[in-house]
Amino acid sequence: MRGIYLALAILAGAFSSVQAGVSVTVYNENLGLIREVREVDFPKGIGEVRFTDVAAQIMPTSVHFKSEYAALLEQNYEYDLVDAARLLSRYIDHNVKLTDEDGDGYFGALLSASGDIVMRERDGKIRSLSRDRIVNIEFPDLPEGLITRPTLVWLVDGKKAGKGEAEISYLTEGMSWQTEYVAVTDQEDRSLDLTGWVNITNHSGATYKDARIKLMAGDVQVVRDRYRKGRGLQMAMESVDAAAPQFEERPFYEYHLYTLQRPSTLRQNQVKQISLFPTAGVKSVKKEYRMEWMGSKGKAKVTLVFKNEKKNGLGIPLPKGKVRVYKEGPDGGQEFVGEDRIDHTPSNEEVRVSTGRAFDIVGERTVVDKKRNEQAVEFKIRNRKDETVEIVVPERLWYREWTILEATKGWKKIKANLIEWKVTVKPDEEKVINYRVHYNR
Repeated sequence: MRGIYLALAILAGAFSSVQAGVSVTVYNENLGLIREVREVDFPKGIGEVRFTDVAAQIMPTSVHFKSEYAALLEQNYEYDLVDAARLLSRYIDHNVKLTDEDGDGYFGALLSASGDIVMRERDGKIRSLSRDRIVNIEFPDLPEGLITRPTLVWLVDGKKAGKGEAEISYLTEGMSWQTEYVAVTDQEDRSLDLTGWVNITNHSGATYKDARIKLMAGDVQVVRDRYRKGRGLQMAMESVDAAAPQFEERPFYEYHLYTLQRPSTLRQNQVKQISLFPTAGVKSVKKEYRMEWMGSKGKAKVTLVFKNEKKNGLGIPLPKGKVRVYKEGPDGGQEFVGEDRIDHTPSNEEVRVSTGRAFDIVGERTVVDKKRNEQAVEFKIRNRKDETVEIVVPERLWYREWTILEATKGWKKIKANLIEWKVTVKPDEEKVINYRVHYNR
């Protein structure tokens, strides 16, 4: 069918609801908490109160209703939404009117709509019509149980008829947020400017106008039920907000809560980008070279390391997210040099951002001798840069019970089965490291 026009006689609900305020808390775990205050027409005695424009991905068992104007007796979530397929399936054995692309009209009882449309006309004849030729279907009314928007329905016992405020809250899937950072290092890689952006994604099935937006950072445990509902998601539209410091951060329970200090609208199928904090000048950064052997092909891993503390120009809780690193070039421009993900990082903790493998620092690892319970290993580390560098050389031991029989000076035990050296290598110099280990197994 190229197009369908639905002529419906839809009765309005016996209530009015005006949104007075909405608050949205977004979590990292595909979860949002919605809190709304609305003005409602309450009945006197037992009657229904209906809330439309709720999230299609709502978790029905999480709904909470509160009002001083009525006592709650029962609550329901209705999400059997109107579409052409549902209407056709509900009108089997009932009369509908069809119009084809030539303008010819047909009226009769619908017998089948699973493929082509089959109907019994007034004269008793059975007619089959190709779906591709139908341009209009008219239904006399909306079948019971079908609605145009997801709706919360409460059965209440009202104290008196009239308008009053009601507060509802519920959890919904389809919402998430993530942080993206931009780091720009100076030419010597000894300091950097760090900017944080928040990307908020709304696929919950509802729009939240002029909402108070909060972001919860931390590992919140959520138990997922095995039900699914709502409609399919579409591609998000992106909205960029480039204003400066806008979030107030504070500890909350065992997490951190970021509150946007102005109302903002979260539209359905939208990604909204907001500045998390103004550019921070990190004063001291160390570049670490680490010669990891597994999968590195003898290339040193490069990591930028800095302390998240006030005296270093930062000192704020950093939500987990992706860090893209750029470097000032000799012409004053910026070049992309790598990216990494960081976990939630409290203030006064170390931040480590790996950017890739060093081109000019290479190494080799060779097992020079091997017995049943002993092994001798040799490392060769070469520096082809035009500056002296310090290189960390880690070695993972295969068993927890071990004894180093002999080794190049400077080795240090890091963990139960991890040792490492820190060696200084001058330009065009090669350093050799040896050790022999006995395993107590």
